Amino acid sequence: MTKHWSFDGKEIHATSGAAVQWENDQYFTIEFKGRVFNGEVLESKTEDNTLHIKVNHRVFVIKKKGPLDDLIAQLGLDIPKIKKLKELKAPMPGRIVQLAVAVGQEVHVGDEILSLEAMKMENALKAEGTGVVKAILVEANQVVEKGAILIEFE
Repeated sequence: MTKHWSFDGKEIHATSGAAVQWENDQYFTIEFKGRVFNGEVLESKTEDNTLHIKVNHRVFVIKKKGPLDDLIAQLGLDIPKIKKLKELKAPMPGRIVQLAVAVGQEVHVGDEILSLEAMKMENALKAEGTGVVKAILVEANQVVEKGAILIEFE
């Protein structure tokens, strides 16, 4: 019988071949293909079937996939929600140093949109969602107030 597991985010299908010997509720040894590995449970999260273990000085995150995980995936509830951008407002008063986007450009989460200098520090403003630049309402070296609309998105 195949079991579905996820090691460090990579799904594997285990059938057999390894033997685990528990020393106590925290320490264990694994014998696999004639080799012995020492292990330790660092954290156990039973509510989401996750273990954080250390085997021979390497830390792994192990998750056992269950029937509820399949249902959640079938319903599409495991896909992270990505916010649709409408506008970018100045989070603080400052001076626009550089624009990193152009009208018509598509931006994604984490893309740099512009640089804003405030209190002698340059701050890169990054997209917190996705969108297409509709209008740029500022230009380089322009001073803006907190809350001013800098860029509009479609």
